Amino acid sequence: MEAQGVFRWMQACVFLLLCLSQVLPAAAAAHPPEASRNYYDTLNVEPTATDSQIKKSFRKLAMKYHPDKNKSADAEKTFREIAEAYKVLSNKEQRRLYDNMGHDAFEEVKDVSPTLSVHGHNIKVTEALKDGDTLTFLLVSQKVSGTGEYHVARTYDDFEWLQQHLFSQEDVPGIQGVIFPPLPAKAQVNASAKVVKQLGFLALEEWQPYCKALEAFLRQIAAHSILSKNKAVEIFLTSSDPPGRQRIKKNIFNRLSQAVEGMRKEGHKDVDEFFQTERDHNLLLTGCTKTAAEKFLDVVLTEQKIAVACGHFSAALHLCVEPGEDPDKQAFSKACVKLSEVFESMKKNMTSVAENNLNTLGLGLDLESRYQEAEKEMLFRRTCKLVELEAARKNAEKAKPVKKAAMEEVKKAAETEFEHICGVAKQEIAHFHGVRVELLRQSLVEWCEKQLLTAKENADQFNQHLQAFRGLA
Repeated sequence: MEAQGVFRWMQACVFLLLCLSQVLPAAAAAHPPEASRNYYDTLNVEPTATDSQIKKSFRKLAMKYHPDKNKSADAEKTFREIAEAYKVLSNKEQRRLYDNMGHDAFEEVKDVSPTLSVHGHNIKVTEALKDGDTLTFLLVSQKVSGTGEYHVARTYDDFEWLQQHLFSQEDVPGIQGVIFPPLPAKAQVNASAKVVKQLGFLALEEWQPYCKALEAFLRQIAAHSILSKNKAVEIFLTSSDPPGRQRIKKNIFNRLSQAVEGMRKEGHKDVDEFFQTERDHNLLLTGCTKTAAEKFLDVVLTEQKIAVACGHFSAALHLCVEPGEDPDKQAFSKACVKLSEVFESMKKNMTSVAENNLNTLGLGLDLESRYQEAEKEMLFRRTCKLVELEAARKNAEKAKPVKKAAMEEVKKAAETEFEHICGVAKQEIAHFHGVRVELLRQSLVEWCEKQLLTAKENADQFNQHLQAFRGLA
């Protein structure tokens, strides 16, 4: 039965990768990007061009369109575009983001000035301290200005405080179109079966993966062009005092959810083909990633059980050692000792494999699953606003002359709000697809690298055991 889990998770992962390969191109085909200049086209190079090819083309074009040499009317504008394209494509990190996000989405975020006093990409959750049933997490952030670091201690209640503040930005246009970075479920020292099932990989009594999940949550917020501007983020990352325990007022999302609780809107047909297609794809991928994460978790749990069994068998073999001068007994005892060492090596190897799985692809699938749910929530919020807009339009059409003007104002306000939400949502979706695929790719690469290293070390260890057994013959 345990072995069946291995095949099931492999099937789920293959299905997930097939969905990624089919859904993303299909989405791109269904919603072709607007005609706009492309940095590669600007420099007359292919997207696969090397750094030297990009540099060579830039120099050639820069000389051709430099305002001091080219007196045509659009030379200066063209020169600026060439310089801008080269600035991005000559920087490896900027080029990677550009390739993942696409031109339009990259344009939306590249000029966002940092609003935090710390480097968002380098936020670390270094440790989890237990005090009874309470967990306290230590955060370290590097200061943007000069050297130095901020060291703060935060509980899970503090993380929820931050999340609620981000949810409650009702004065930010289009905030309901944001795909909010997902906060992991609350960890517990002695978790119940229900909590363990909810946490998945993050409930395996190892706090390092959970710290990494919280770390990813904070880094995504700090990198967000809208969320990072909230003062609560700065306070959370830099203030040595607790950010506050006051109850946050129920935000607009809660009120909105309560208003439509009796009539769910997931099945409401969307008037915008882009969002309807996105909802369909999200529904498919949410199921795939959840299944893949669950099956991969079964694999990790099975590997941990195998490691424990190998440890027990290794200890049991020592009980077979018999004292005495009898040559046969001595030979048998030596074989048992050597075999015990083999199983001890198998225990260590299987433990390393399980840890690698957990800390690489396990965390990647967990984050992917939670982000798919976060996109689903955003799409649902937008659908709710669509229903409100349709209702406002009907009310305006049917309104009596006395209330006509007031109903028209309500309709106009609803249309403006919905336009803002759709605009933000499209930017978020474009960014989301690029980032999540890149994060999953990084997890897969890291998983392969660590497992190959572990396999090599294990092969060397078994070779030594083989030589030792040959010496016994």
